[in-house]
Amino acid sequence: WPWFLLPALLSPVMVGLRMDLSVLLEPLGFVKVLEWLIAIFAFATCGGFQGETALLVSCKGVVNKTITAAFAYPFRLNTAVFTAPDPKGCGGTWTDVYLMGDFSSSAQLFVTLAALVFLYSIAALVVYVGYYHVYQENNKFPLTDLAVSVLTAFLWLVSTFVWAKTLADIKVSTGASIIPGIESCKAPGTTCHFLSVTSMRVLNVSVVFGLLSMILWAGNVWLIYKDTNLHNQWNRISESP
Repeated sequence: WPWFLLPALLSPVMVGLRMDLSVLLEPLGFVKVLEWLIAIFAFATCGGFQGETALLVSCKGVVNKTITAAFAYPFRLNTAVFTAPDPKGCGGTWTDVYLMGDFSSSAQLFVTLAALVFLYSIAALVVYVGYYHVYQENNKFPLTDLAVSVLTAFLWLVSTFVWAKTLADIKVSTGASIIPGIESCKAPGTTCHFLSVTSMRVLNVSVVFGLLSMILWAGNVWLIYKDTNLHNQWNRISESP
C-alpha cells in the first residue's frame, strides 16, 4: 500500500519542476559540481586511509623480528599496539606498546564536513537544475544559499588547517621518534630500530582538497551574492548621484 501514497507525497515536490541542464554550464552550477566532486575526494582520501608503522626488534631469543602497529581513520593511535616479538615476550621484558595520541576529533571534523558538503551540493544541484526559475524569483533561496556558502567556506578554512596540523602530529607519532618512548626497548639485551611507516601522501592530498574546497566555496560566495537583492541594492546606491 505505500506505493499508492508515493505519488501523493511526490506531487508537491514535482510542482513547478523545469529540468534545465544548461545551468550546469553556467558558473554557479559548474562550481557546485566541482564542490561536489572535491567533497567526495576529500572524504575518500582521509576517511579511507589505512596504514601501519614497523619496528625491527632483537631481544632474548629473537633476532631482527619485525613487529607492526596498524592504524587507520579516525586515527585513534592510542589503540594501535605493537605486540611482543615472540610468544614469551622476550623473556618477560616486553609488554604491549601503544602508539601515542588520539587525533579522531580533527579527522572526523574534516570528514564529516566533506560528507555534509557532498549532501548539500546534491540538494543545491537539484534546485539549480529543476527549480532555477523559482530560485531566481524568490530572493530567499539565494540569500539562504549565500549564508550557507559563507559558513561552509569558513568551516573548510578551519577544518583544513586543523587537519593539516593534526596530520603533522600523526606523522611524528608514527615515525622514528617513537623509539625513545618505548620502555620495552630499553630492557637489557633488547634493541629496537625504526623500519618503516606507510606513506601518507594520500593524506597530504586530502589537505590539498580541503584547500581547494575552501577556495571554491569562497568564490561561490561572490557568484551567489550577484543573484541576491543585496548586490542590486549596492549597484543602485553606487549609481545614484
